[in-house]
Amino acid sequence: MAFTLAGPCEYFEEIRKSRFLARAAPLSTAEEANAFIAQVSAPSATHNCWAWKVGQQYRFSDDGEPGGTAGRPMLTAIEGQDCDNVIVVVTRWYGGIQLGTGGLARAYGGTAAKCLQRGEQRELVVRESVRCHCGFSELSTFKARLAEHEAQVINESFDAHGAALTLAVPPAHLAAMDEFLANLTRGKSRLLQD
Repeated sequence: MAFTLAGPCEYFEEIRKSRFLARAAPLSTAEEANAFIAQVSAPSATHNCWAWKVGQQYRFSDDGEPGGTAGRPMLTAIEGQDCDNVIVVVTRWYGGIQLGTGGLARAYGGTAAKCLQRGEQRELVVRESVRCHCGFSELSTFKARLAEHEAQVINESFDAHGAALTLAVPPAHLAAMDEFLANLTRGKSRLLQD
């Protein structure tokens, strides 16, 4: 079972006079990751290292630290906490004492893990993308009942007869939601797999 964060969180630790500030947040796309990195990176810091994971996609950066001492341990911390759809940025202000490669890996991985542990976690629900069309007369009822099926609207566009919707639905709810839509629209609309 994978988890994500319910919201942003942070953790601060001083290790041998270097200050480490870890910030983590939930995310769903690489673009969100880039925006978060730009938002929380401190220009005055010595290093702003980061790692993120969204499903099978992941990226990390050592931001000038020796190769493999920051980004990779942070990604390992994300995976070690059974997290997905999260990003962690660890900002370091150098304190004058060398930590060595092992010390750096422990510092970056450790602050990332502690940050994720402090954050409020929620179970990550896997959803499938489906499409449907709903007439104006049924649209408000349909959208009001989406929460019962743990469904989310990804996109909607309107035409002369109603709305074309793209939804994210947990696989366990697909059959019940398709039946609800068919009954509501008197068989005029069904869920279509993307």
